[in-house]
Amino acid sequence: MAFMEKPPAGKVLLDDTVPLTAAIEASQSLQSHTIVRRYSDFDLLNNSLQIAGLSLPLPPKKLIGNMDREFIAERQKGLQNYLNVITTNHILSNCELVKKFLDPNNYSANYTEIALQQVSMFFRSEPKWEVVEPLKDIGWRIRKKYFLMKIKNQPKERLVLSWADLGPDKYLSDKDFQCLIKLLPSCLHPYIYRVTFATANESSALLIRMFNEKGTLKDLIYKAKPKDPFLKKYCNPKKIQGLELQQIKTYGRQILEVLKFLHDKGFPYGHLHASNVMLDGDTCRLLDLENSLLGLPAFYRSYFSQFRKINTLESVDVYCFGHLLYEMTYGRPPDSVPVDSFPPAPSMAVVAVLESTLSCEACKNGMPTISRLLQMPLFSDVLLTTSEKPQFKIPTKLKEALRIAKECIEKRLIEEQKQIHQHRRLTRAQSHHGSEEERKKRKILARKKSKRSALENSEEHSAKYSNSNNSGSGASSPLTSPSSPTPPSTSAALGLSKRCKERDICITSTSSTSTTTSSSLASCEHRDTCPALISGCEWHEPRGLAQLHPEFPKRNFEESQNL
Repeated sequence: MAFMEKPPAGKVLLDDTVPLTAAIEASQSLQSHTIVRRYSDFDLLNNSLQIAGLSLPLPPKKLIGNMDREFIAERQKGLQNYLNVITTNHILSNCELVKKFLDPNNYSANYTEIALQQVSMFFRSEPKWEVVEPLKDIGWRIRKKYFLMKIKNQPKERLVLSWADLGPDKYLSDKDFQCLIKLLPSCLHPYIYRVTFATANESSALLIRMFNEKGTLKDLIYKAKPKDPFLKKYCNPKKIQGLELQQIKTYGRQILEVLKFLHDKGFPYGHLHASNVMLDGDTCRLLDLENSLLGLPAFYRSYFSQFRKINTLESVDVYCFGHLLYEMTYGRPPDSVPVDSFPPAPSMAVVAVLESTLSCEACKNGMPTISRLLQMPLFSDVLLTTSEKPQFKIPTKLKEALRIAKECIEKRLIEEQKQIHQHRRLTRAQSHHGSEEERKKRKILARKKSKRSALENSEEHSAKYSNSNNSGSGASSPLTSPSSPTPPSTSAALGLSKRCKERDICITSTSSTSTTTSSSLASCEHRDTCPALISGCEWHEPRGLAQLHPEFPKRNFEESQNL
Protein backbone atom coordinates (compact mmCIF):
# COMPACT_ATOMS: atom_id res chain seq x y z
CA MET A 1 0.00 0.00 0.00
CA ALA A 2 1.36 3.40 -0.98
CA PHE A 3 2.18 5.96 1.69
CA MET A 4 -0.66 8.33 0.82
CA GLU A 5 -3.14 5.56 0.05
CA LYS A 6 -6.21 5.23 2.25
CA PRO A 7 -6.56 2.12 4.42
CA PRO A 8 -8.94 -0.52 3.08
CA ALA A 9 -12.54 -0.25 4.24
CA GLY A 10 -13.42 -2.48 7.16
CA LYS A 11 -9.87 -2.76 8.46
CA VAL A 12 -9.83 -3.91 12.09
CA LEU A 13 -7.63 -1.82 14.39
CA LEU A 14 -6.34 -4.22 17.05
CA ASP A 15 -5.33 -3.39 20.60
CA ASP A 16 -1.97 -5.17 20.85
CA THR A 17 -1.89 -4.79 24.64
CA VAL A 18 -4.83 -7.15 25.17
CA PRO A 19 -3.32 -10.08 27.09
CA LEU A 20 -3.55 -13.53 25.51
CA THR A 21 -4.11 -16.74 27.42
CA ALA A 22 -3.59 -20.29 26.19
CA ALA A 23 -4.73 -23.73 27.35
CA ILE A 24 -3.35 -27.08 26.20
CA GLU A 25 -6.07 -29.64 25.48
CA ALA A 26 -6.05 -33.28 24.49
CA SER A 27 -5.81 -34.15 20.81
CA GLN A 28 -9.27 -35.75 21.00
CA SER A 29 -10.77 -32.28 21.61
CA LEU A 30 -9.30 -30.46 18.65
CA GLN A 31 -12.66 -28.88 17.81
CA SER A 32 -12.21 -26.51 20.76
CA HIS A 33 -8.83 -25.28 19.52
CA THR A 34 -8.29 -22.07 17.63
CA ILE A 35 -4.76 -23.10 16.69
CA VAL A 36 -2.90 -26.40 16.47
CA ARG A 37 0.79 -26.49 17.36
CA ARG A 38 3.34 -29.29 17.30
CA TYR A 39 6.16 -29.66 19.78
CA SER A 40 8.58 -28.47 17.10
CA ASP A 41 6.64 -25.15 16.99
CA PHE A 42 7.12 -24.74 20.73
CA ASP A 43 10.80 -25.54 20.34
CA LEU A 44 11.18 -22.93 17.59
CA LEU A 45 9.43 -20.30 19.72
CA ASN A 46 11.62 -21.14 22.68
CA ASN A 47 14.79 -20.74 20.60
CA SER A 48 13.57 -17.35 19.35
CA LEU A 49 12.93 -16.17 22.92
CA GLN A 50 16.42 -17.05 24.12
CA ILE A 51 17.44 -13.48 23.31
CA ALA A 52 15.52 -12.42 26.43
CA GLY A 53 18.02 -14.26 28.63
CA LEU A 54 15.29 -16.02 30.61
CA SER A 55 15.23 -19.70 31.58
CA LEU A 56 11.87 -20.83 30.24
CA PRO A 57 10.47 -24.24 31.40
CA LEU A 58 9.97 -25.95 28.03
CA PRO A 59 9.63 -29.74 28.53
CA PRO A 60 12.54 -31.69 27.00
CA LYS A 61 12.22 -33.56 23.72
CA LYS A 62 11.78 -37.34 23.76
CA LEU A 63 12.48 -39.57 20.75
CA ILE A 64 11.47 -43.02 22.06
CA GLY A 65 8.11 -43.60 23.72
CA ASN A 66 6.77 -40.18 22.86
CA MET A 67 3.34 -41.64 22.00
CA ASP A 68 2.71 -43.19 25.42
CA ARG A 69 -0.46 -41.94 27.04
CA GLU A 70 1.26 -41.10 30.34
CA PHE A 71 4.03 -39.23 28.58
CA ILE A 72 1.56 -37.21 26.48
CA ALA A 73 -0.38 -36.22 29.61
CA GLU A 74 2.82 -35.19 31.37
CA ARG A 75 4.00 -33.19 28.36
CA GLN A 76 0.63 -31.47 28.16
CA LYS A 77 1.06 -30.23 31.74
CA GLY A 78 4.59 -29.08 30.98
CA LEU A 79 3.57 -27.14 27.86
CA GLN A 80 0.68 -25.53 29.75
CA ASN A 81 3.11 -24.36 32.42
CA TYR A 82 5.42 -23.04 29.71
CA LEU A 83 2.60 -20.99 28.17
CA ASN A 84 1.56 -19.69 31.58
CA VAL A 85 5.07 -18.39 32.25
CA ILE A 86 5.16 -16.60 28.88
CA THR A 87 1.69 -15.05 29.02
CA THR A 88 2.17 -13.75 32.59
CA ASN A 89 5.43 -11.97 31.68
CA HIS A 90 4.42 -8.44 30.65
CA ILE A 91 7.23 -7.94 28.13
CA LEU A 92 7.16 -11.44 26.60
CA SER A 93 3.38 -11.50 26.25
CA ASN A 94 3.47 -8.27 24.19
CA CYS A 95 6.28 -9.25 21.84
CA GLU A 96 5.62 -10.09 18.19
CA LEU A 97 6.98 -13.65 18.45
CA VAL A 98 4.42 -14.68 21.10
CA LYS A 99 1.54 -12.84 19.41
CA LYS A 100 2.20 -14.64 16.11
CA PHE A 101 2.49 -17.99 17.87
CA LEU A 102 -0.81 -17.65 19.75
CA ASP A 103 -2.81 -15.56 17.26
CA PRO A 104 -1.45 -16.15 13.73
CA ASN A 105 -4.63 -14.91 12.04
CA ASN A 106 -4.28 -11.35 13.34
CA TYR A 107 -0.47 -11.18 13.40
CA SER A 108 0.58 -12.83 10.16
CA ALA A 109 1.74 -9.64 8.40
CA ASN A 110 5.39 -8.61 8.09
CA TYR A 111 5.27 -5.18 9.74
CA THR A 112 8.90 -4.39 9.01
CA GLU A 113 8.26 -4.86 5.29
CA ILE A 114 5.14 -2.71 5.48
CA ALA A 115 7.07 0.04 7.25
CA LEU A 116 9.84 -0.06 4.63
CA GLN A 117 7.30 0.34 1.86
CA GLN A 118 5.73 3.32 3.58
CA VAL A 119 9.09 4.97 4.26
CA SER A 120 10.24 4.40 0.67
CA MET A 121 7.13 6.15 -0.64
CA PHE A 122 7.83 9.03 1.72
CA PHE A 123 11.41 9.46 0.46
CA ARG A 124 10.19 9.93 -3.10
CA SER A 125 8.75 13.30 -2.06
CA GLU A 126 11.52 14.10 0.44
CA PRO A 127 14.84 13.23 -1.25
CA LYS A 128 17.07 14.98 1.31
CA TRP A 129 16.66 12.08 3.80
CA GLU A 130 18.47 8.76 3.57
CA VAL A 131 18.07 5.51 5.53
CA VAL A 132 21.26 4.29 7.22
CA GLU A 133 19.91 1.06 8.78
CA PRO A 134 16.74 -0.32 10.37
CA LEU A 135 16.76 -0.40 14.17
CA LYS A 136 15.19 -3.80 14.56
CA ASP A 137 12.92 -4.41 17.55
CA ILE A 138 14.32 -1.60 19.72
CA GLY A 139 10.76 -0.83 20.86
CA TRP A 140 8.02 -3.01 22.31
CA ARG A 141 5.25 -2.10 19.86
CA ILE A 142 4.52 -4.57 17.08
CA ARG A 143 3.19 -1.95 14.64
CA LYS A 144 5.84 0.70 15.26
CA LYS A 145 9.20 0.50 13.49
CA TYR A 146 12.40 2.55 13.74
CA PHE A 147 15.11 3.46 11.23
CA LEU A 148 18.42 5.25 11.65
CA MET A 149 18.51 8.23 9.29
CA LYS A 150 20.85 10.93 8.02
CA ILE A 151 20.57 14.10 5.96
CA LYS A 152 22.46 13.88 2.67
CA ASN A 153 24.23 17.22 3.07
CA GLN A 154 24.99 16.45 6.76
CA PRO A 155 26.20 12.84 6.69
CA LYS A 156 27.62 12.80 10.24
CA GLU A 157 24.40 13.81 11.93
CA ARG A 158 22.20 10.88 12.95
CA LEU A 159 18.45 10.93 13.30
CA VAL A 160 15.83 8.30 14.08
CA LEU A 161 12.65 7.83 12.08
CA SER A 162 9.60 6.19 13.68
CA TRP A 163 6.68 4.85 11.66
CA ALA A 164 3.45 3.69 13.35
CA ASP A 165 0.13 2.29 12.20
CA LEU A 166 -3.22 3.46 13.57
CA GLY A 167 -4.57 2.03 16.82
CA PRO A 168 -8.05 1.24 18.20
CA ASP A 169 -8.33 4.61 20.03
CA LYS A 170 -8.06 6.78 16.92
CA TYR A 171 -11.16 8.99 17.07
CA LEU A 172 -9.90 12.09 15.25
CA SER A 173 -11.08 12.75 11.72
CA ASP A 174 -8.43 12.25 9.02
CA LYS A 175 -8.14 15.99 8.47
CA ASP A 176 -7.76 16.86 12.17
CA PHE A 177 -5.38 13.95 12.67
CA GLN A 178 -3.01 15.08 9.91
CA CYS A 179 -3.14 18.73 11.08
CA LEU A 180 -2.24 17.77 14.66
CA ILE A 181 0.60 15.48 13.57
CA LYS A 182 2.10 18.28 11.47
CA LEU A 183 1.69 20.63 14.46
CA LEU A 184 4.03 18.56 16.67
CA PRO A 185 7.34 20.09 15.39
CA SER A 186 6.10 23.47 16.66
CA CYS A 187 5.81 22.18 20.23
CA LEU A 188 8.64 23.67 22.31
CA HIS A 189 9.08 22.68 25.94
CA PRO A 190 12.22 22.11 28.04
CA TYR A 191 10.96 18.63 29.00
CA ILE A 192 9.61 17.46 25.62
CA TYR A 193 11.96 15.82 23.12
CA ARG A 194 11.60 17.92 20.01
CA VAL A 195 10.22 16.55 16.74
CA THR A 196 12.29 17.51 13.68
CA PHE A 197 9.78 16.45 11.04
CA ALA A 198 6.28 14.92 11.07
CA THR A 199 3.77 13.86 8.44
CA ALA A 200 0.79 11.53 8.28
CA ASN A 201 -1.79 9.98 5.98
CA GLU A 202 -5.11 8.27 6.65
CA SER A 203 -3.50 5.05 7.89
CA SER A 204 -0.18 5.91 9.59
CA ALA A 205 2.23 8.59 10.75
CA LEU A 206 5.94 9.18 10.29
CA LEU A 207 8.13 11.31 12.58
CA ILE A 208 11.86 12.13 12.68
CA ARG A 209 13.82 13.11 15.79
CA MET A 210 17.49 13.46 16.68
CA PHE A 211 19.16 10.19 17.68
CA ASN A 212 20.42 10.19 21.28
CA GLU A 213 23.41 7.93 21.92
CA LYS A 214 22.71 7.84 25.67
CA GLY A 215 19.28 6.39 25.17
CA THR A 216 16.22 6.59 27.39
CA LEU A 217 15.69 6.63 31.14
CA LYS A 218 15.06 2.89 31.00
CA ASP A 219 18.46 2.40 29.33
CA LEU A 220 20.06 4.29 32.23
CA ILE A 221 18.27 2.19 34.86
CA TYR A 222 19.05 -1.14 33.16
CA LYS A 223 22.54 -0.17 31.91
CA ALA A 224 21.48 -1.12 28.37
CA LYS A 225 22.59 -0.11 24.89
CA PRO A 226 19.93 1.89 23.00
CA LYS A 227 20.27 -0.04 19.71
CA ASP A 228 19.80 -3.52 21.24
CA PRO A 229 16.44 -5.33 20.88
CA PHE A 230 13.84 -4.61 23.54
CA LEU A 231 13.77 -8.21 24.84
CA LYS A 232 17.51 -8.30 25.26
CA LYS A 233 17.69 -4.96 27.05
CA TYR A 234 14.91 -5.23 29.60
CA CYS A 235 13.67 -8.80 30.09
CA ASN A 236 16.43 -10.04 32.36
CA PRO A 237 18.76 -7.22 33.47
CA LYS A 238 22.13 -8.34 34.77
CA LYS A 239 22.35 -5.65 37.41
CA ILE A 240 19.42 -4.30 39.43
CA GLN A 241 20.14 -0.91 40.95
CA GLY A 242 17.92 2.10 41.44
CA LEU A 243 18.84 5.74 40.92
CA GLU A 244 20.11 8.11 43.58
CA LEU A 245 17.60 10.09 45.59
CA GLN A 246 18.45 13.42 43.96
CA GLN A 247 18.01 11.94 40.49
CA ILE A 248 14.65 10.51 41.52
CA LYS A 249 13.50 13.88 42.82
CA THR A 250 14.72 15.88 39.80
CA TYR A 251 13.52 13.50 37.10
CA GLY A 252 10.19 12.99 38.83
CA ARG A 253 9.57 16.75 39.12
CA GLN A 254 10.47 17.34 35.46
CA ILE A 255 8.13 14.59 34.27
CA LEU A 256 5.25 15.86 36.41
CA GLU A 257 5.75 19.40 35.10
CA VAL A 258 5.47 18.36 31.46
CA LEU A 259 2.44 16.17 32.19
CA LYS A 260 0.71 19.12 33.83
CA PHE A 261 1.59 21.31 30.83
CA LEU A 262 0.02 18.85 28.37
CA HIS A 263 -3.16 18.37 30.40
CA ASP A 264 -3.55 22.14 30.82
CA LYS A 265 -3.34 22.45 27.02
CA GLY A 266 -6.01 19.78 26.61
CA PHE A 267 -3.57 17.46 24.86
CA PRO A 268 -4.11 13.81 25.90
CA TYR A 269 -1.01 11.72 26.62
CA GLY A 270 -1.50 8.47 28.58
CA HIS A 271 1.74 6.78 27.41
CA LEU A 272 4.21 7.40 30.23
CA HIS A 273 6.84 4.74 30.91
CA ALA A 274 10.62 4.71 31.28
CA SER A 275 11.25 4.01 27.57
CA ASN A 276 9.30 7.13 26.60
CA VAL A 277 11.57 9.44 28.61
CA MET A 278 14.72 10.54 26.81
CA LEU A 279 17.78 11.61 28.82
CA ASP A 280 19.67 14.72 27.78
CA GLY A 281 22.32 15.29 30.44
CA ASP A 282 20.41 15.85 33.69
CA THR A 283 17.19 16.65 31.90
CA CYS A 284 14.30 14.31 31.14
CA ARG A 285 12.37 14.88 27.92
CA LEU A 286 9.09 13.22 27.07
CA LEU A 287 8.74 11.17 23.85
CA ASP A 288 5.95 9.92 21.59
CA LEU A 289 3.30 12.62 21.89
CA GLU A 290 1.87 11.27 18.64
CA ASN A 291 0.77 7.97 20.25
CA SER A 292 -2.48 9.37 21.62
CA LEU A 293 -3.29 10.97 18.24
CA LEU A 294 -2.69 7.63 16.49
CA GLY A 295 -4.94 5.91 19.02
CA LEU A 296 -2.26 3.48 20.20
CA PRO A 297 -2.86 1.55 23.45
CA ALA A 298 -0.64 2.32 26.46
CA PHE A 299 2.20 0.10 27.68
CA TYR A 300 0.48 -0.42 31.06
CA ARG A 301 -3.06 -0.77 29.72
CA SER A 302 -3.41 -4.39 30.82
CA TYR A 303 -2.61 -3.14 34.37
CA PHE A 304 -4.81 -0.08 34.83
CA SER A 305 -7.76 -1.58 32.93
CA GLN A 306 -8.21 -3.83 35.99
CA PHE A 307 -9.11 -0.87 38.23
CA ARG A 308 -12.38 0.93 37.57
CA LYS A 309 -11.34 4.09 39.44
CA ILE A 310 -8.54 4.73 36.91
CA ASN A 311 -10.86 5.94 34.18
CA THR A 312 -9.43 9.28 32.98
CA LEU A 313 -6.25 10.03 31.04
CA GLU A 314 -4.91 12.11 33.93
CA SER A 315 -5.43 9.23 36.38
CA VAL A 316 -3.78 6.93 33.82
CA ASP A 317 -0.73 9.21 33.67
CA VAL A 318 -0.56 9.35 37.48
CA TYR A 319 -0.78 5.56 37.73
CA CYS A 320 1.94 5.14 35.07
CA PHE A 321 4.06 7.69 36.95
CA GLY A 322 3.84 5.39 39.99
CA HIS A 323 5.26 2.53 37.90
CA LEU A 324 8.05 4.81 36.64
CA LEU A 325 8.89 6.02 40.16
CA TYR A 326 9.04 2.42 41.40
CA GLU A 327 11.41 1.52 38.57
CA MET A 328 13.66 4.53 39.27
CA THR A 329 13.73 3.67 43.00
CA TYR A 330 14.31 -0.09 42.91
CA GLY A 331 15.81 -0.64 39.44
CA ARG A 332 13.03 -3.02 38.33
CA PRO A 333 9.26 -2.95 37.79
CA PRO A 334 6.90 -4.13 40.57
CA ASP A 335 6.18 -7.86 40.62
CA SER A 336 2.45 -7.21 40.83
CA VAL A 337 0.07 -4.32 41.30
CA PRO A 338 -1.38 -3.28 43.69
CA VAL A 339 1.70 -3.47 45.90
CA ASP A 340 1.02 -4.62 49.47
CA SER A 341 4.33 -3.55 50.97
CA PHE A 342 7.25 -1.58 49.55
CA PRO A 343 10.93 -2.50 50.06
CA PRO A 344 13.19 -0.03 51.88
CA ALA A 345 13.61 3.18 49.84
CA PRO A 346 16.17 6.02 49.99
CA SER A 347 13.52 8.21 51.63
CA MET A 348 10.11 7.78 53.21
CA ALA A 349 8.91 10.58 50.95
CA VAL A 350 9.40 8.20 48.00
CA VAL A 351 7.31 5.52 49.72
CA ALA A 352 4.57 8.10 50.40
CA VAL A 353 4.27 8.86 46.67
CA LEU A 354 4.33 5.15 45.77
CA GLU A 355 1.59 4.40 48.29
CA SER A 356 -0.57 7.15 46.81
CA THR A 357 -0.34 5.58 43.32
CA LEU A 358 0.31 1.81 43.58
CA SER A 359 -1.16 0.68 46.92
CA CYS A 360 -4.39 -1.30 47.27
CA GLU A 361 -6.17 1.72 48.70
CA ALA A 362 -5.06 3.99 45.83
CA CYS A 363 -6.11 1.51 43.14
CA LYS A 364 -9.45 0.99 44.89
CA ASN A 365 -10.31 4.63 45.68
CA GLY A 366 -8.61 6.48 42.81
CA MET A 367 -5.43 8.37 41.92
CA PRO A 368 -4.32 11.80 43.17
CA THR A 369 -4.10 14.63 40.64
CA ILE A 370 -0.82 15.71 39.05
CA SER A 371 -1.01 19.01 40.97
CA ARG A 372 -1.34 17.05 44.22
CA LEU A 373 1.79 15.01 43.42
CA LEU A 374 3.74 18.22 42.74
CA GLN A 375 2.84 19.45 46.22
CA MET A 376 4.13 16.32 47.99
CA PRO A 377 7.41 16.68 49.97
CA LEU A 378 9.41 14.56 47.50
CA PHE A 379 8.99 17.10 44.68
CA SER A 380 7.89 20.38 46.28
CA ASP A 381 11.43 21.48 47.21
CA VAL A 382 13.04 20.69 43.82
CA LEU A 383 14.26 23.82 42.00
CA LEU A 384 14.10 23.68 38.20
CA THR A 385 16.44 26.02 36.32
CA THR A 386 15.53 26.47 32.68
CA SER A 387 15.39 29.50 30.43
CA GLU A 388 13.34 27.89 27.65
CA LYS A 389 9.76 29.13 27.51
CA PRO A 390 7.11 26.49 26.70
CA GLN A 391 5.24 27.03 23.42
CA PHE A 392 2.50 24.91 21.95
CA LYS A 393 -0.28 26.74 20.13
CA ILE A 394 -3.29 24.59 19.28
CA PRO A 395 -6.13 26.18 17.27
CA THR A 396 -9.54 26.27 18.96
CA LYS A 397 -11.09 23.92 16.42
CA LEU A 398 -8.40 21.31 17.02
CA LYS A 399 -8.75 21.72 20.80
CA GLU A 400 -12.41 20.80 20.49
CA ALA A 401 -11.51 17.78 18.35
CA LEU A 402 -8.96 16.71 20.99
CA ARG A 403 -11.56 17.06 23.75
CA ILE A 404 -14.03 14.83 21.92
CA ALA A 405 -11.32 12.26 21.12
CA LYS A 406 -10.23 12.27 24.77
CA GLU A 407 -13.78 11.58 25.92
CA CYS A 408 -14.07 8.70 23.44
CA ILE A 409 -10.78 7.19 24.65
CA GLU A 410 -11.96 7.36 28.26
CA LYS A 411 -15.36 5.89 27.32
CA ARG A 412 -13.74 2.88 25.64
CA LEU A 413 -11.55 2.38 28.72
CA ILE A 414 -14.59 2.44 31.02
CA GLU A 415 -16.41 -0.09 28.83
CA GLU A 416 -13.39 -2.39 28.81
CA GLN A 417 -13.07 -2.12 32.61
CA LYS A 418 -16.74 -2.98 32.98
CA GLN A 419 -16.35 -6.09 30.83
CA ILE A 420 -13.26 -7.18 32.76
CA HIS A 421 -15.11 -6.67 36.05
CA GLN A 422 -18.07 -8.78 34.87
CA HIS A 423 -15.76 -11.50 33.55
CA ARG A 424 -13.88 -11.55 36.86
CA ARG A 425 -17.13 -11.97 38.81
CA LEU A 426 -18.23 -14.78 36.51
CA THR A 427 -14.87 -16.51 36.87
CA ARG A 428 -15.01 -16.28 40.66
CA ALA A 429 -18.55 -17.67 40.68
CA GLN A 430 -17.56 -20.57 38.43
CA SER A 431 -14.50 -21.30 40.54
CA HIS A 432 -16.59 -21.26 43.72
CA HIS A 433 -19.31 -23.39 42.13
CA GLY A 434 -16.75 -25.94 40.98
CA SER A 435 -14.98 -26.26 44.33
CA GLU A 436 -15.03 -29.55 46.24
CA GLU A 437 -16.99 -28.04 49.11
CA GLU A 438 -19.71 -26.79 46.79
CA ARG A 439 -19.94 -30.18 45.08
CA LYS A 440 -20.58 -31.85 48.45
CA LYS A 441 -23.26 -29.28 49.29
CA ARG A 442 -24.97 -29.86 45.96
CA LYS A 443 -24.94 -33.64 46.51
CA ILE A 444 -26.54 -33.24 49.95
CA LEU A 445 -29.20 -30.91 48.57
CA ALA A 446 -29.89 -33.32 45.72
CA ARG A 447 -30.42 -36.18 48.19
CA LYS A 448 -32.78 -34.10 50.30
CA LYS A 449 -34.71 -33.03 47.24
CA SER A 450 -34.94 -36.64 46.09
CA LYS A 451 -36.30 -37.73 49.50
CA ARG A 452 -38.81 -34.92 49.57
CA SER A 453 -39.97 -35.72 46.04
CA ALA A 454 -40.43 -39.40 46.86
CA LEU A 455 -42.43 -38.63 50.00
CA GLU A 456 -44.65 -36.17 48.16
CA ASN A 457 -45.31 -38.78 45.47
CA SER A 458 -46.21 -41.42 48.08
CA GLU A 459 -48.60 -38.99 49.83
CA GLU A 460 -50.25 -38.09 46.54
CA HIS A 461 -50.79 -41.72 45.52
CA SER A 462 -52.08 -42.61 48.99
CA ALA A 463 -54.66 -39.86 48.74
CA LYS A 464 -55.72 -41.04 45.28
CA TYR A 465 -56.09 -44.62 46.49
CA SER A 466 -58.16 -43.51 49.48
CA ASN A 467 -60.51 -41.55 47.21
CA SER A 468 -60.93 -44.49 44.85
CA ASN A 469 -61.61 -46.85 47.77
CA ASN A 470 -64.28 -44.57 49.22
CA SER A 471 -65.96 -44.11 45.86
CA GLY A 472 -66.05 -47.88 45.34
CA SER A 473 -67.76 -48.69 48.71
CA GLY A 474 -70.34 -45.91 48.48
CA ALA A 475 -71.85 -44.64 51.74
CA SER A 476 -71.41 -47.92 53.64
CA SER A 477 -68.68 -48.23 56.21
CA PRO A 478 -65.81 -50.66 55.66
CA LEU A 479 -66.16 -54.17 57.03
CA THR A 480 -64.49 -54.66 60.40
CA SER A 481 -64.02 -57.44 62.93
CA PRO A 482 -66.04 -57.00 66.14
CA SER A 483 -63.10 -57.78 68.33
CA SER A 484 -60.79 -55.41 66.57
CA PRO A 485 -60.63 -51.62 66.48
CA THR A 486 -61.59 -49.65 63.44
CA PRO A 487 -59.20 -50.66 60.70
CA PRO A 488 -56.84 -47.93 59.56
CA SER A 489 -57.53 -46.53 56.13
CA THR A 490 -54.90 -45.44 53.71
CA SER A 491 -54.56 -42.32 55.84
CA ALA A 492 -52.80 -44.56 58.34
CA ALA A 493 -50.27 -45.32 55.71
CA LEU A 494 -50.05 -41.61 55.03
CA GLY A 495 -49.47 -40.95 58.71
CA LEU A 496 -46.79 -43.62 58.74
CA SER A 497 -45.21 -41.97 55.76
CA LYS A 498 -45.17 -38.66 57.61
CA ARG A 499 -43.66 -40.22 60.70
CA CYS A 500 -41.00 -41.85 58.55
CA LYS A 501 -40.22 -38.46 57.09
CA GLU A 502 -39.77 -36.97 60.54
CA ARG A 503 -37.40 -39.81 61.46
CA ASP A 504 -35.30 -39.02 58.35
CA ILE A 505 -35.63 -42.42 56.74
CA CYS A 506 -33.72 -42.69 53.53
CA ILE A 507 -36.12 -43.38 50.66
CA THR A 508 -34.67 -44.22 47.29
CA SER A 509 -35.96 -42.00 44.54
CA THR A 510 -36.93 -43.68 41.28
CA SER A 511 -37.81 -42.38 37.88
CA SER A 512 -41.34 -43.87 38.06
CA THR A 513 -44.11 -41.63 39.44
CA SER A 514 -46.76 -44.36 39.94
CA THR A 515 -45.18 -46.07 42.98
CA THR A 516 -47.67 -46.78 45.76
CA THR A 517 -47.18 -45.86 49.39
CA SER A 518 -46.41 -49.41 50.45
CA SER A 519 -43.80 -49.92 47.77
CA SER A 520 -42.21 -46.58 48.56
CA LEU A 521 -41.94 -47.45 52.22
CA ALA A 522 -40.68 -50.92 51.45
CA SER A 523 -37.82 -49.48 49.47
CA CYS A 524 -36.21 -48.02 52.58
CA GLU A 525 -32.54 -48.80 52.78
CA HIS A 526 -32.59 -49.60 56.53
CA ARG A 527 -35.66 -51.61 57.39
CA ASP A 528 -34.77 -52.41 61.00
CA THR A 529 -34.18 -48.79 61.93
CA CYS A 530 -37.75 -47.55 61.31
CA PRO A 531 -39.16 -46.76 64.79
CA ALA A 532 -42.42 -45.57 63.24
CA LEU A 533 -43.67 -49.17 62.92
CA ILE A 534 -45.85 -50.12 65.87
CA SER A 535 -45.10 -53.05 68.09
CA GLY A 536 -45.98 -56.45 66.65
CA CYS A 537 -45.76 -55.34 63.04
CA GLU A 538 -43.64 -57.76 61.07
CA TRP A 539 -41.91 -56.36 57.95
CA HIS A 540 -42.38 -58.37 54.76
CA GLU A 541 -41.75 -57.59 51.17
CA PRO A 542 -44.43 -55.17 49.90
CA ARG A 543 -47.58 -56.99 48.89
CA GLY A 544 -50.25 -54.39 49.75
CA LEU A 545 -51.67 -52.22 52.47
CA ALA A 546 -52.43 -55.18 54.77
CA GLN A 547 -48.78 -55.44 55.65
CA LEU A 548 -48.80 -51.98 57.26
CA HIS A 549 -51.04 -53.00 60.22
CA PRO A 550 -51.20 -56.40 61.99
CA GLU A 551 -55.00 -56.32 62.46
CA PHE A 552 -55.99 -55.13 58.99
CA PRO A 553 -58.69 -57.60 57.74
CA LYS A 554 -57.54 -59.88 55.02
CA ARG A 555 -60.82 -59.65 53.12
CA ASN A 556 -60.64 -55.89 53.07
CA PHE A 557 -57.17 -56.19 51.68
CA GLU A 558 -58.41 -58.59 49.01
CA GLU A 559 -61.19 -56.18 48.09
CA SER A 560 -58.77 -53.35 47.80
CA GLN A 561 -56.49 -55.56 45.76
CA ASN A 562 -59.34 -56.37 43.39
CA LEU A 563 -60.07 -52.69 43.06
